[in-house]
Amino acid sequence: MSIFAPNSQILCREIQNPHQQHQQQHWWGGGSCFVLLKSYGFSFDHTKKDEWKKVVKRDSRVSAAFWPDLSRPEAVEMQPIEDSDQLDKILDEAKQLSQPIVIDWMASWCRKCIYLKPKLEKLAADYDTKLKFFSVDVNKVPQSLVRRANITKMPTIQLWKDGEMKAEVIGGHKAWLVIEEVRQMIEKFV
Repeated sequence: MSIFAPNSQILCREIQNPHQQHQQQHWWGGGSCFVLLKSYGFSFDHTKKDEWKKVVKRDSRVSAAFWPDLSRPEAVEMQPIEDSDQLDKILDEAKQLSQPIVIDWMASWCRKCIYLKPKLEKLAADYDTKLKFFSVDVNKVPQSLVRRANITKMPTIQLWKDGEMKAEVIGGHKAWLVIEEVRQMIEKFV
């Protein structure tokens, strides 16, 4: 079945029917996105709006694929930490709220750090109400702050809870693996 995406800005995601193992094919053309889904067994195009509405109402996977959730932000900018006093204040606030925090220790010269930061900001949007994300540029803060956190490699992503560092991920490998490890670390403590 080919479906016309109502907006060329919408990113098409794969929609898998769990009952069938058919491979899906994607076409990009004319600024619009067309998706061929073999698992439904019928076809329609953008001129048949009533059929489009029926499919969206019937199958939430189609709705989720073409209509992004606009109720939450796509990414949350990480708040920078600039000195030990600010870190102490953040840790005290988090302790009072019983809320863990994630700190990304990075450097402006570190290519992996720069590449990882927007991915962490997207991850932060997933946990927006459960915890907060912060970043520290190790070249712009006093080295006593870096030593306090025992940072030796960058990027290092740490989870702090109750004023103590509980877990960390050192991100020297592929970004998607680092994000998955950070997600697992968060799920363990949240």
